[in-house]
Amino acid sequence: MQDDDFSLFQAQLKGVKPIKHDRADTGKPKLDKTKLATLRQNATVRDNSIKVDGLSDQFVIDVGTEDPLYWAANGMQESQMRKLKLGQIAFDGSLDLHGMNVEKARDTLWEFLAEACKLEVRCVRVTHGKAARIDGRKPMIKSHVNTWLRQHPQVLGFASCQPKHGGTGAVYIILKRTMMDGRDED
Repeated sequence: MQDDDFSLFQAQLKGVKPIKHDRADTGKPKLDKTKLATLRQNATVRDNSIKVDGLSDQFVIDVGTEDPLYWAANGMQESQMRKLKLGQIAFDGSLDLHGMNVEKARDTLWEFLAEACKLEVRCVRVTHGKAARIDGRKPMIKSHVNTWLRQHPQVLGFASCQPKHGGTGAVYIILKRTMMDGRDED
């Protein structure tokens, strides 16, 4: 009886080729070890030039300790910028960046401007300081603030403050407002 089973089994296997390896085919593509190594390497490289917030440090405009800051977006009215520069537009919020490193100042400034925009604030003051450095280099936070504000999508313009509000160690910033129409006529 065993011979009959064996001959039946052999008859069923006629034309079947033996498997050359003992691993199952899961259908997954084989790993490209070179590509995997490249992906792992790229994941460990830190890119400091562009932050998620959109503010770039790739090109920072160096400014001196006493240099006045001034910038207006395209289409910004000269009369409004003149009022801003003269301190004639009341600021509704203030932020002091003294003593912060560049990364902390950047995050704090971004959060402050986001909150001001959310509250539909028209004008704010940011104190960046002058940071006259012993090594003779330009003030770091002031230079970065000057660069970041030009990139921020909600900033229409900025100007160094009047002496009573911080002079060249601070800026008035005029912001876009979208929700409350008709409030921009000061």
